[in-house]
Parts: sequence; C-alpha cells; structure tokens
Amino acid sequence: MAFDGRLLAGIGVLAAVVEGRSFARAGEALGISPSGVSRAIARLEARVGVRLLDRTTRSSRLTDEGHRFYEQVRPLLDGMEDAAAVASGSANTVRGRLRVDMDPFFSRLLLAPRLGPFLARHPDLQLELLTREEQGDLVAGGFDVAVRFGHPPASSLVSRRLLETRILTVAAPAYLKKHGRPATPADLARHSCIQYLDPLSGRPFEWEFLRGTKRVPVETRGPLLVTDVGTMLGACLAGAGVAQVMALGVQDLLKQGKLVELFPDWPDETFPLYALYPSRHHPPAKVRAFIDFCLEVLR
Repeated sequence: MAFDGRLLAGIGVLAAVVEGRSFARAGEALGISPSGVSRAIARLEARVGVRLLDRTTRSSRLTDEGHRFYEQVRPLLDGMEDAAAVASGSANTVRGRLRVDMDPFFSRLLLAPRLGPFLARHPDLQLELLTREEQGDLVAGGFDVAVRFGHPPASSLVSRRLLETRILTVAAPAYLKKHGRPATPADLARHSCIQYLDPLSGRPFEWEFLRGTKRVPVETRGPLLVTDVGTMLGACLAGAGVAQVMALGVQDLLKQGKLVELFPDWPDETFPLYALYPSRHHPPAKVRAFIDFCLEVLR
C-alpha cells in the first residue's frame, strides 16, 4: 500500500475518536465538525478495506479489526509525537492530557494526598485518573498509562515494575480474642478467612506462605468474598475474619494495634506494582513524569 498524506490524516482522526470516545469530542479536539470526522473515518475504512468503528448516535467503539489496526498504528503515532517534540526542542516538556487507568487502593491511599504538588509542578498538564478494580483496555480506552498490582498478563504493553510489597496475614484483636490465634498457617483451615476475588481467573486468590525456598499452600474458606481492598480491610478491622493484605498502606494499623500480623516468620511472599503503557518507543514526557511521581510516592 503506497503511503499518502490522507492515510496519515485519517489515522490521526481515528486516534482522536478513540481518545475522545465520540465523533463530537474528536471534532472538538481537531477543530472540525462531527460530520467531517465521520467522512474522514469512512475514507480511512475505504483505504484499509475494513470497518474500524461501530457507531451509535452517542458513542463509538473499535471493531475487532479496528482494535488490531489501532494497536499497530498507536506506537507509530507516539513515535511521531516524540520526534516532533525533539525537533521543537521540547522533548522534556510535560503538557497535554494524561489519562491514567489506576488501581483504586493505590490511588486513594497513597497518590491522592500528594497530587497537589505534582500538578503544581506541571501546570500545563491535564490529569485524568480513572480508578476501577479491573484494568481496562489501554488502547481502546485511550489511556496513556496504567498503574496496577499483580503480574501483568502477556501482551504488547510495556511494563515497568515499581514496587514489590510483602503479603501479610492479619486479623483484628477482637477476632483473635473470640476465635484464638492460629499458631501455624495450616491452622487457618479452622478459621474464617476473608476471600479476595482474582479478576483474571474469576476465583478467589489462593493463600500460600513463603520462607526462603519453602512454599506452603493453605486451603482456606470463609463466608465473605470481596472484590476491593478497602472492603476487605474494613471487614478485617471489624473482626469479620483473617485476611491477607499488602504491607503497603497497613503499617500504621499494625503500629496502632488495630491489626495483628499472624505469621511474621513467613516473610517472603510479595506482590508487585507495575506501570504499563502501550508505546514500544520511549514514552512521552508526561508519562515519564507520572511514573517518576509514582516512584517518589512509594519511596
């Protein structure tokens, strides 16, 4: 397929539709009418020979073919933006809109209290933080970066590990007073354990304990199944059962005696926090600045 300027222009319009999630918002961003956006998309679809977008009166979404096409061209667009920034001498300028797919626990507990200084440091940045329990599709959702706990599944996304936090098994003093303290991980089979749903498998996370090279899985059960860390912590603090939690964010509760770590002699199970972004090229300055900010918060 021979390259021409109309193809590049059409791809630019497609990117604006994906990021804005509607023809109207894409038109506002590009300074053209929604009908002009529609004509540009129709010309692009005719050029590549497949339907790229399913349209309704209120929104649009990528077809399967459109998703694959956009995954391939998005890194190229990022590369051109980076090249233009370098050519203009502003490669390190943090500006524009930054859409972040964010883990709600990390966002609420650690990030939110420190956002003011970050935004003051970058006055030309418009930050959109979308928090949800499950990671969405970065490309289809028009996200620049995601910050998520857990090992990322195999994909074309670039991943950067930000942190490894210990997994602690904890209970409230009120629960231990009523039910007794388990002496070993195996004793948990006789306790009420708060289960946490793994969004990838659709099943509760399995409990295991690590010490050096020794790994001990423990089958646990309990009447409560949750899908967010905040609810799990609240229930555990109220004495609803034993929970496995990340050390990140609960140190004050341990120091205050509101939670008790049950097995400090099994210290080696950890859980990672990753930043993920779709470009195979060097990320834009705004993405690099946000990842550096997350690292500052974690330090």
